[in-house]
Amino acid sequence: MHLRFPSRFRAALALSLALLAFGTSPACALERVALQLKWTHAFQFAGYYAAAEKGFYRDVGLDVDIREARPGSDPVRSVVDGQAEYGVGNSSLLLARRSGQPVVALAVVFQHSPLVLLVRASDATQGIHDLVGKRFMIEHQSDELIAYLRQEGISPERITLLPHSFRYQDLVDGKVDAMSAYVTNETYYLDQAGISYHTYTPRAAGIDFYGDNLFTTEREIAQRPDRVRAMREASLRGWQYAMEHPEEIAELIHAKYSQQHPRDFYMAEARRMAPLLRTDLIEVGYMNPGRWRHIADTYADLGLLPRAYPLDGFLYDPSPEPDRTPWYVALAILVLASGAAVFVYRFNRRLSHALTESRTAQEALRVSEERHRLLADHATDVIWTMNLAGQITYVSPSVEKLRGYSCAEVLRQSIDELVTPESAPIALDALARTVAAANAGLPIPEFRGELEQPCKDGSTVWTEVTTAGMKNAAGEFVCILGVTRDISERRQMEAQVRQLAFHDPLTQLPNRRLLDDRLHLAMAAMRRGGGYGALMFIDLDNFKPLNDAHGHEAGDQLLIEAARRLRSCVRELDTVARFGGDEFVVMISSLSAGRTESSRQASQIAEKIRIALAASYALSVPKADGNALAIAHRCTASIGLTLFCGDDACAEDILQRADTAMYQAKVGGRDAVRLAEEADATRQVSDADRMKLLHLVWHADYACGHALIDQQHRKLFEDANAIIAALLADLPNDRMRPLIDTLMNDVAQHSRDEEAVLAEIGFADAAAHARIHGQLLDQAVALAGRYDAGTLALGELLQFLVQDLVARHMLGDDRRFFPLLRGIATGSAAAAG
Repeated sequence: MHLRFPSRFRAALALSLALLAFGTSPACALERVALQLKWTHAFQFAGYYAAAEKGFYRDVGLDVDIREARPGSDPVRSVVDGQAEYGVGNSSLLLARRSGQPVVALAVVFQHSPLVLLVRASDATQGIHDLVGKRFMIEHQSDELIAYLRQEGISPERITLLPHSFRYQDLVDGKVDAMSAYVTNETYYLDQAGISYHTYTPRAAGIDFYGDNLFTTEREIAQRPDRVRAMREASLRGWQYAMEHPEEIAELIHAKYSQQHPRDFYMAEARRMAPLLRTDLIEVGYMNPGRWRHIADTYADLGLLPRAYPLDGFLYDPSPEPDRTPWYVALAILVLASGAAVFVYRFNRRLSHALTESRTAQEALRVSEERHRLLADHATDVIWTMNLAGQITYVSPSVEKLRGYSCAEVLRQSIDELVTPESAPIALDALARTVAAANAGLPIPEFRGELEQPCKDGSTVWTEVTTAGMKNAAGEFVCILGVTRDISERRQMEAQVRQLAFHDPLTQLPNRRLLDDRLHLAMAAMRRGGGYGALMFIDLDNFKPLNDAHGHEAGDQLLIEAARRLRSCVRELDTVARFGGDEFVVMISSLSAGRTESSRQASQIAEKIRIALAASYALSVPKADGNALAIAHRCTASIGLTLFCGDDACAEDILQRADTAMYQAKVGGRDAVRLAEEADATRQVSDADRMKLLHLVWHADYACGHALIDQQHRKLFEDANAIIAALLADLPNDRMRPLIDTLMNDVAQHSRDEEAVLAEIGFADAAAHARIHGQLLDQAVALAGRYDAGTLALGELLQFLVQDLVARHMLGDDRRFFPLLRGIATGSAAAAG
């Protein structure tokens, strides 16, 4: 019910409030508040300095005292005790709240924590597990590092914890073996001194905490909500300015706040902070409740929080619903006084219109039923209902286009006939859980999964099936409502992307990226269980003359046959990869535990490969007259062989040893096997021919009819294809990164524009769609960060960007609003005609 007041009353009330306001506070007074930092002055807090110096705080009526931390001080305690109104903390704010301190997170500044473990480069060769029993300096509130170590099987009892001195020289001098540090600034002097080090980040184990957060207390929010909102908005405005003008703010910090470090220190800190804030993709201050839930669950795994710890009240809402309670109280007497008259009037009116309303409701119900049936019958997706016995009770006509069966035929099929034998266990399990919930009177669990369904012509089709339980007004179970969508095109594109990222398109052998992944896994297994493996670098002799004489078609035939012969010489668990041109690599894993016996076994396999490749190749090349030219070509191989184990420094060293040995075999007369010596790794591996490009192809039915969205979707396809082409061309990281950034920036802009369009047209699931955008962008930023940190393979990042961020989202989630946009476009065209 909406209550209205006479305009004269509203005007008088507004005037009274204005007079009260001007009568109680000076017009230009600034409120003084304190912001407690968590560390000494640094670019880590640049946004707050920018807000103060550029007048952003003054613009909202605040005079902010920015206080650097003192030794042993705790920003949470300072804020809770009232020494400061606001503070900068990290994800351990959750633990403080659990302990009874009423802190509230206002905004996240660092989307990823800069906290890492630093070790000397000489101690990083064996991996983090070799730090068991070593000496660690881990600073207070470094819970994510403890979680990371536990994730790797290293409990605090298995290391020696020392008080943190915050002196990197202790690490250099060997007084400690590992120390916690901020990667944004504490590595600066190590870099300046040319000291080699290695970092271990919790993100490598999937532990992705937020970094610095702006926080306050429940008391401040309750008593001064406007001041809280002003402080938050001005601070975030300052952060946006600081990251856009890093040189200016670095100069400001050095000139006014701290000369403890040179100006270049603050600039280096700014550069290292950029990938942790990602202000180019994510709005400064953005907090994802799902990320906070992940952090809380990680704390629960450590025993620091209870399971499913509630986040209610912890995350600040900058736009809460206004409290109208005072108005309701003030008007209660008026409502009660007029209640009797209103009741009589409404009773008489209701009585006189009862029959009319009943008839109107019945007609509306009939129209609604017809409308829903019309939508179901003409939907592209298959809409269906099922009872608890697994019997289909309704199916939309679109099922015939999907599977070839008529509606009547589908209604007679059992659940075993609706899916293939491979998918039947998934479908039956989902049905069993639904039946159990319905019988127990519990909420019906939703299901979403990919199922393979048989078609009438004997083929199968992959579908995405989503179900929910339907209940009547009395809360009684009615049926299972399901929607089935054809995802054959999407799965085909996903398979193409996977194949493209990790396999050679000519021979279908793994490419270098997949070999690198498997080599790292083999080395890790050997670190745990011991033993040896072998790696062979193979270069075909006498291959170029074949290409020169008969063209690339003959050469391609020979390469395909060589790949087949290589596979026949090794076990299923071994890896045969093509590096490009006429170069192949074979990795033999799980040889003997002894080096001598492993060398003998590997040499036997290498000799077997040499003999197999030396046999004559029977090739056939078409001629201009339509006939085929038979070619018999002999092509031997030069093979470099090296052993490896868990003690090897890195995979690149192993490849270089094998490559050097192969070169020695070639210059020594070819058609030979050479075993590498450990010190011979002097020649870099060279890449040869470029692989043929595969592209994502835009189809007309991908268009939704909205000009802007269609244009952006096509642009995302172009961005994805540019990344694919660069991947296949083996571009270096510094040339790949701008292409990745372009795609992520375009996705972020497209998400904002698409959400605005969906809100404008009244799409029912607009909020849910926006959440999906946020989750995808968060995951993209996290994966890109892992790629930058060297803990994620480029192929894996490509899979997510091309497959999930572009293809799957556009062909899946976006298709849900395509019919609505196409309908609007069709209606507009008809009206224009």
